[in-house]
Order: sequence, then structure tokens, then C-alpha cells
Amino acid sequence: MRIDQQPRTRWVDQSAFHQRRPDLRLGLHSHRVDRPGALDRDRISVRHTVRTATAEYTLLLNAPEWLGRRGVGDALRDAVAELRAIDLTYGPTRPDSLVSRLRRDEISPDSYAPLADLVDRCAAMRAATDGWFDAWAVPGGFDPGGLLGGWAVERAAARLRAAGVHDYAVLTGADLVVRGHAAHGGPWRVAVHHPTDRHQTPLVLEMTAGAVGTSGVSGRRGHVVDPHTGEPAEHLVAATVVGPDLAVADAYATALYAAGPAGLTWFRDGSDYRVLFAHRR
Repeated sequence: MRIDQQPRTRWVDQSAFHQRRPDLRLGLHSHRVDRPGALDRDRISVRHTVRTATAEYTLLLNAPEWLGRRGVGDALRDAVAELRAIDLTYGPTRPDSLVSRLRRDEISPDSYAPLADLVDRCAAMRAATDGWFDAWAVPGGFDPGGLLGGWAVERAAARLRAAGVHDYAVLTGADLVVRGHAAHGGPWRVAVHHPTDRHQTPLVLEMTAGAVGTSGVSGRRGHVVDPHTGEPAEHLVAATVVGPDLAVADAYATALYAAGPAGLTWFRDGSDYRVLFAHRR
């Protein structure tokens, strides 16, 4: 076993992992939650799937017994409400969303605190990726889609923590955020499959805090645009990045998909984010 630079994410030797079933599987076109093994009797374990107009989310909660089922239900409803609210309020394809109103210059970024945070994150990732993630270099103007899904998950996760749930996983597509421990009492066991080759051995992680973000597994070629030319990005088949925050990991994965191998320089010098997959076409 070797230890990553992040103390809460461990890369596990596959040969030593056969006897331990993964809790979660990522890769290809979606995610999968494996059937749990032995459960901690002092915890309340809940699994819930919610669909919005643009995405499907799976929430796995491993809550303390003292919170009670009513408290866990309240925490779950609050997190789901946040996911639905972001879809309705910030979706770039919705003409009445805050993002669409911002694109039409009807409001400023400072009009709403969450909108200001979203814009600031996009600006920070544009700087961090040498302009390869650029929410302003898309047809129609500002479009935060490259990190909006991760931002939504992180905000929903913050709602869970505020309600007293500190052991959870939230998954959407080939992305996830985890914190704390799984229902069996140990770290979350995540098998990250190769994004295009089903027969390749998955990369196994043990995580107690962190995120995995992927770009390029939707099956739609041309869905990521080179911000410098306006042409569809064609360098990579897929890009997967692991790190502390899903919005940042998502943005890095999108930028890496657009930039190709040149983007690997962003992850040097002790970066908190690392590349799991970056495969050429």
C-alpha cells in the first residue's frame, strides 16, 4: 500500500483488495453502489436517489444513532432541497435562472451571495488552469457548467454536516464526494474503473474525505470546447481528478480534457489534486 500526498486518500494495492468489497464504483458512464457487508449497529444507514432536470444523485448517509430517524430524514430532505434549488436557480439552460439573468446583464454577480461564490470559483479556476477552464469563453456568455454539478454536491454535503451527519457519500454520474466512514465503520472503499475500458483493473481508493471528478464519459464528443479556439476539444478520451473539493476537481477535469497532456503541469509542486486518468484518443 502506498500513501498519497493527501493523508485522507489511500491508493490500495489491488492484489490486497480482493477480500474487501468496494462500497462504491465509479467510471464508464455512471456510478454503482455495491451491497453493504456487515453494518455498524450504532448507526442509521440511509440510501436515497433523487433526479433533477439535469442530473441524478445518490446520497448514502451513515448517521449517528443519537440523531434519530427523524433527524436523519430532515438532514436528507435539506440536502435534496439544496440540489433541486440549485438546478432550478442556477441552471444555464433555464431562461429565468440567475445564471441566465447574469448573462443578459439583468443582475450583477454580487446580487446574491451564492452566485458571487459561483462566479468567484469560476474565475479562480480560470487562473489555476491558464485559461483552459473559462466559463466566459462559451457561446452565449457565462456558463459555469464545468463545475456547477460539483458545486451543487458540495453545498448539499454542507447541509448534511450542518444537520449532524458527518459520514456520507454523494454521487452523481462518475463524480463523488465522501466524508467520514461507510456503514461498515471503515473508510469508504471506492473502485474507480477505467473510463472507457471495462476490462482494465480498477484503481482502488480508501477515502475518509475527498472528491473524484471526471470529464469525458458522457459519450458526447465535442461537449467540451477549447476556450482558446472555440473548437471541440479532441485531445483526450476522458480525464479524472481526485482532491478535496468536487467543484475544483470537476473544473480541473474539464480543463484537462480540453488542454490534453499539457494540463498535467497544473498538478505538480505539492498540489492537493491529482490525476487518476488522462487518456489520449
